[in-house]
Amino acid sequence: MSLLYRRAVLAGAALPLFAINTRPARAAEFSLKMANNAPLTHPQTIRQQEAVDRIRAATNGAVDIQLFPNNQLGSDTDMLSQLRSGAIDFFTLSGLIVATLVPAASINGIGFAFKDYDTVWKAMDGKLGAHVRAEIDKRGLIAMDNMWDNGFRQITSSTHPIRTPEDLKGFKIRVPVSPLWTSMFSALGASPISINFAEVYSALQTKIAEGQENPLTLIQIAKLYEVQKYVSMTSHMWDGFWMLGNKRSFSALPGDARAIVAREINASALQERADIAKMNGSVADDLKSKGLEFVEVDKPAFRDALKTAGFYGEWKKKYGDEAWAILESEVGSLT
Repeated sequence: MSLLYRRAVLAGAALPLFAINTRPARAAEFSLKMANNAPLTHPQTIRQQEAVDRIRAATNGAVDIQLFPNNQLGSDTDMLSQLRSGAIDFFTLSGLIVATLVPAASINGIGFAFKDYDTVWKAMDGKLGAHVRAEIDKRGLIAMDNMWDNGFRQITSSTHPIRTPEDLKGFKIRVPVSPLWTSMFSALGASPISINFAEVYSALQTKIAEGQENPLTLIQIAKLYEVQKYVSMTSHMWDGFWMLGNKRSFSALPGDARAIVAREINASALQERADIAKMNGSVADDLKSKGLEFVEVDKPAFRDALKTAGFYGEWKKKYGDEAWAILESEVGSLT
């Protein structure tokens, strides 16, 4: 008998305990940990907390997931290691950092590939996302169906505006710990420095890095405008988070509980996407009011520079013909 079920005879029928809302919740039979690197006020944290609250209610307290946001359990790479060992059960992480373990996971971050959100969600909710999830599964992890939005990334600088690829020559830019970021900015002539997000503010403040790149919402929430002067609207890559799970932990849950967990986490992911879309409508004005100077860029020039440098050809070889064909079926030819 499933641990989530107790026989309750009502008109001769056996009902799952969490379907009987009048009965009090009991002590958790499954106590799990979920972690992220998002600030407390970020929609990702807010919606994840709502998801774990709904999961607790839907299972009548049998599945209790405690959320640890804002890098409370360590850096991105630390928490990925903890996820693999089972010390953490669920963790949202950028596909571009998941790629340190699963190379295919960074394919959504190919520079200047996605032109808009319609293209992003069609690909990541479709064949491209399914391909990446299958690769993640091979590494002892599971990935929920719906990605969480981090947004299109923009370049900020404390020294000079970035308008063309030439403005990046020798530019010390902080990038996440991911080969794709390092490769792309190196191809554009910059000097990328890999630093975990928890250390970004101090790296910019102490001038270890001149600039960084992140979505506008995160630039706002993390107050990076305090240590940066310009933001160049490159939209050079789209970045999203996979909700990853430790396969052993997830498989240990009864089937009905797994269905509830997946349903509620995926529902919150869609809500978070809507939150980010709403925030994108107002965040630019707020950042301008805080003194950040917005800079328009020559996007085709950046894409041409990457093509000339052999960036797309290099990554086509790394991802393989199958994955690259799926990507180009969604975004058009890159090579």
